[in-house]
Parts: sequence; C-alpha cells; structure tokens
Amino acid sequence: MTKSKSEFDLLVIGGGSNGAGIAADAAGRGLSVALLEKGDLACATSSWSSKLIHGGLRYLENYQFGLVRKSLKEREVLTKAAPHLVTPLAFQIPMLPESRSAILLRCGLFLYDSLAKRKHYEASRAVRYCADSPLKASIRKGFEYWDAQVDDSRLVVVNALQAKQRGAVILTRHEVTDATANLEGWSVAVKGHLTGIRRTLTCKVLVNAAGPWVSQLHGKIARSVEAHQLKLVKGSHLVLPKLSEQNRAFLLQHGDGRVVFVIPYLNDFSLVGTTEEEYSGDLDAPQISEAEVSYLLKIVNRYFNVAVSNEQIVGAFSGIRPLIESEGEQATRVSRDYRMQLHRLPAPMLSVYGGKVTTYRLLAEQVLERLRDFFPFMTGSWTKSAVLPGGDFETRDKLQQQLVGRYPWLRLDLINRWLTGYGTCAAEIVGAVRSMGDLGVCFGANLFQLEVDYLCSREWAITAEDILWRRTKLGYLFSEQEVKSLSTYLDQCRRTQP
Repeated sequence: MTKSKSEFDLLVIGGGSNGAGIAADAAGRGLSVALLEKGDLACATSSWSSKLIHGGLRYLENYQFGLVRKSLKEREVLTKAAPHLVTPLAFQIPMLPESRSAILLRCGLFLYDSLAKRKHYEASRAVRYCADSPLKASIRKGFEYWDAQVDDSRLVVVNALQAKQRGAVILTRHEVTDATANLEGWSVAVKGHLTGIRRTLTCKVLVNAAGPWVSQLHGKIARSVEAHQLKLVKGSHLVLPKLSEQNRAFLLQHGDGRVVFVIPYLNDFSLVGTTEEEYSGDLDAPQISEAEVSYLLKIVNRYFNVAVSNEQIVGAFSGIRPLIESEGEQATRVSRDYRMQLHRLPAPMLSVYGGKVTTYRLLAEQVLERLRDFFPFMTGSWTKSAVLPGGDFETRDKLQQQLVGRYPWLRLDLINRWLTGYGTCAAEIVGAVRSMGDLGVCFGANLFQLEVDYLCSREWAITAEDILWRRTKLGYLFSEQEVKSLSTYLDQCRRTQP
C-alpha cells in the first residue's frame, strides 16, 4: 500500500450495513475513506437478519412512534434506491382467539399506514381465509399490511461498491490491532489475515461501526473513556421447506406477546423467526439453541396445516443484535434505534451503537453531519436520492425483457437470479461472452465460473462461504462435494494471483 493510500480523512471500522453505508456517504462527500473489516463484508449481524426493510409494526406497542416513522420513510428511499434487492411484500396477520384484539390491530395498522407517505406500498386491509389457505381451518380472519423483503448481505455489498466507485478503499480480512491518537489524528495498526502483513494507516477521524463489538473496540481504543453499554440479543431463524405457495409473509402472534415471521425465501423455502434471547457467548459463533428451535416450530405448528418437525429443518442461523442498554427492560422492549458517541480525545472518534438495517442510510447521513466540524470542505448529503449499484432500472419486468433481448442464449432461470441479485450489474458479469459454454464450469445450482470470477474480482469474495452464503445465497442448494469443488477452484485462483 502506497503512502497516498495509507493516509485518509476517515477510517471506518466494521463492514456491516452501518459501516458500509457510512463509507459510501463519506466518499460521496469528497472525503478520502478506508473501510476496514476483520472478516468478510456482512459476515455477522448484517447477513443473519430477518431480511426485512420495515417500519416495525410491533414497535408501536412500545410507543416508539419516531422510530417507526423514520423507518417507514427509509423504506420508501431504499425501495427506490435498490429495487432489485428491496421488494414490497404483503404480510398477513392470522387471528387466533388469544390474539391481540381486532380493534387494537386495526387501529395500529391505520396508524402504521398514516405515519409516512406511501408510494410503493398498499394500504392495510382485513382478510378472510378460504379452504385453500395454508393455515388451519379454524383460522378464518386476519389482517394484511405491506413491508419489504431485502437481501441483507447484498445490500451491504452494493454500499461497499458505491463507496469504492466514489474513491473509498475497501479492506476486508483486515483487523485493527491497535490505535493511538495525537493532535494530528489517528495512527491505526492493521493486520491482513490473508497475508499476515502488518501496516499502519493514518486518519483524521476514526468511526467505530463494529456492531456487537462496538463497546469492546471502543474500550480497546479509547481506553479511559467509558463506552455505552449494549444489551446483546440473539435472534435465531429456521429455514424450512416452503409452507405456502402464496407469495406473502405471515406475522404470527405468540401467547407470550411476541411475534414470529414466516417469510417466503429463495423460491423454495420459508424463513421463520426471530427469537430474542439475551446473549453473552462468543460473538463470532452464535448458535441456535434447542429451546429456540422448539419455540419456532411450536408456533408454526399452531398456525399452519402442515406439521413440521426437526427432521424438516433445512437450515438455521443466529445473529447478535447490539441494542442500547435500558436498565430493567426485557429484550423484546429494548429500542431498535441507534445512538452515536463522539469523543474528541487527542483526535476525534465516533462510535455507533444499535440501529437496524432499515435505517442504516439515515444513520450514515447523521454520522457525517456530526463530523462536519472536522471536515469544513465536506459537501452536503446526497444518498437520499442516489441509486445503489444495479438499481438503475424502471421495473423488474422491463429489465428482464432487456436482458433476454440482449442475451437470448442465456437461460431464463439464470437471468432471473442475476436480475434479483445484481440488477443492471448482471451485464457486467456477462461481459463479452456469447454462449452458455462461455460461462465456464458450473459448480452447482447454476453457479458458473464466470460469476465466481466476477464476485472475486469485483465484490471482495474470497471463500466458498463468501459466495454461497453472502453473495448468492445458494448454500442451501449445494452438496458437500460441490462446496469442496468450489473451494478448490478458489484456492487455485489465489495461488496463481500475482
């Protein structure tokens, strides 16, 4: 790394949704920026979420009207910015005898509809279930409202791409080992996990957006300066065979007052979650517990016709949500909002606490405004009207027609997957090739060599896990042998790189 690429205005630690969003916003305002992530982009909380962009209907019960309102506004912004990744989806709330009262729900949905202007989303309504419903015959009534589904990890990747397009340096597999401040700024010691090379980066301002690690990192860097306390909450999900042929989600009310989502997922599955348990274990390896599995299966079987057992589970994952500590509050009632802590020290450091994927862009915008005094030359906010990489198209149908017309030899199932994952960037994958044979080796589930090479060269993918679980979500469709074959190819590519 040259001297010019080791000196920055802003250094952001953490490659999740908040960190990538801050890096993109800062780079677009004319700052020199580096983003540091000790693993892969979105390798923790930002890839193990419920995959939703939503206002938080249940937050209304806790009177978090401000959070709901700004989340609903951001839902509109992100739907326009990344229409390939953020998709409006109907959510139905089936009613059981012990459910919240119909009057209460109707009032809550009316308020939800009214808190922000809706351009891409329909109004809520009452629904009735017929004989073809996937729900138990005793469930006859319910309500429907709209929110959005998102590919969470790809949203992080496209923000990193946007940051790179604006001049930011993205360093994955680089861990901060130490940082010291003086009147001139920060000197940050970094170790590359792949190469073992240690280097020092300098910056004027340091941003700590390390998610669940934010307090730990804050204490390590700031030392004597007290950090905010976080309540770490584990949210777990199950992936089950598709529970409904209908392209809609369900919000299931549990007797304990919580809710569980059942969401159509990757065409063939249903995503069920989430749980909420306070967590104090290894932040790098949270695992779903038997109690969580039982909890989720029990509520699914309470509502759906199909009986589901442990044997039907396709997969499971858990993520750690860093929520702002509120003494005496249960995990279900702790705010999903965010807070920023700015310390000037000898040099300024800003730490970001809490937040949710829906509000990452707004959080990033507010971070940069907090730092304006340190960068008087910085330009104004710009991301509210910006389109994320791949999102520059009118409708999915029109984009599909364009891709079919341009590449008539490309299989339609592959076009549809690329459209959903990459939007208009799908053309960059195809490049100049002119036949299916030019796509190279198929590693499995329509994942061809050409796409793998694109992900490695353009999207910082290094391992099979990066590609199968965070870039394409094809992990559920790969056999062990196919994973091994892909890993062997990636190892060979790394060894032959100059």
